Amino acid sequence: MSTTMRRWEIDALGRDHLKLREVEMPDPAPRQVLVKVSAVALNYRDKMVIESGRGLPLGFPFTPGSDLAGQVVQLGGESTRFAVGDRVISQFTPDWIDGLRPGDARTPGYRTLGGFYPGVLAEYVALPEDWLVRAPETLADWQACTLPCAGVTAWFALVERAGVRAGDTVLIPSTGGVALFGLQIAKAHGAQVIVSGNSGNEARTRALGADHYVDRDREDWVEAIYQLTGNRGADHVLEVIGGSHLGKAVQVAAVGGHICQIGALDGFDLSAPAMPLMIKDVTIHGIGTGSRKALERLVRAVDLNGIRPVVDTRYPFADLSAAFDHLDRGAYGKIVIDVAG
Repeated sequence: MSTTMRRWEIDALGRDHLKLREVEMPDPAPRQVLVKVSAVALNYRDKMVIESGRGLPLGFPFTPGSDLAGQVVQLGGESTRFAVGDRVISQFTPDWIDGLRPGDARTPGYRTLGGFYPGVLAEYVALPEDWLVRAPETLADWQACTLPCAGVTAWFALVERAGVRAGDTVLIPSTGGVALFGLQIAKAHGAQVIVSGNSGNEARTRALGADHYVDRDREDWVEAIYQLTGNRGADHVLEVIGGSHLGKAVQVAAVGGHICQIGALDGFDLSAPAMPLMIKDVTIHGIGTGSRKALERLVRAVDLNGIRPVVDTRYPFADLSAAFDHLDRGAYGKIVIDVAG
């Protein structure tokens, strides 16, 4: 094995500071494993960390990226969870094993890969064995790498917090990575799914299983939801937009409905009308990805139910800047970096 490898790093905030460098190969410490990275899925969060730091304590040089799939190639001392040759994926929030998220009222836990901890956009990474889970047997690495953030976020929101059940109506107002996972997860649980998005995405979204598609460019999507549900509304809303869009989610939520607040594409200052929120007894769940145990449960569900991540485009490892440009323009599903080969 070579003693050097390539790794993406920034020495200061800003996309213009991204550099692909030749660095020393890491050596796994006790209870760590060395992973040969095959693929990395990009998240909008990665772009924000590189451009603004998001107030996180980044140590420079800093490697971005959080979502990998790869193969264990070396074990550190006392490592027992994996064997050489095992296929693995990373855990977005490594310190969150199960139960409630770490942290307290004053300081909620947000120690993530590629944000608080160094990231994974490298040919090899040495990580604590507890920060990884086995990859799904039914997915290739370029698909499996999309599960650690987008996949587990949708799973944790709909299944482990909102409790989606057969016969429920789920509204998904987007066609991004989390949204399309949410569509497939909801359908796997027997729910009816309404997706709201741009007209150009209707055919492929229906092919994924959407029961209804609302073209938000051509119609009042709130009124369309009322009509599609006979005024009952949606039992679950996967709210990935944020800002004042939360108010629309409250409007279309059913009595006793659940809103899973995930994204903040329209801003972190959320707003919603109080009266329908209170009168309809709506529950709002704040969702920040999910635990390692939740990711393991998602992996089992993927293998059992044939869930297939939607990947818009795959880019070579050296073309990271082009991949981020694509992320700026928007993607249908996920953007993946092929690190190996």
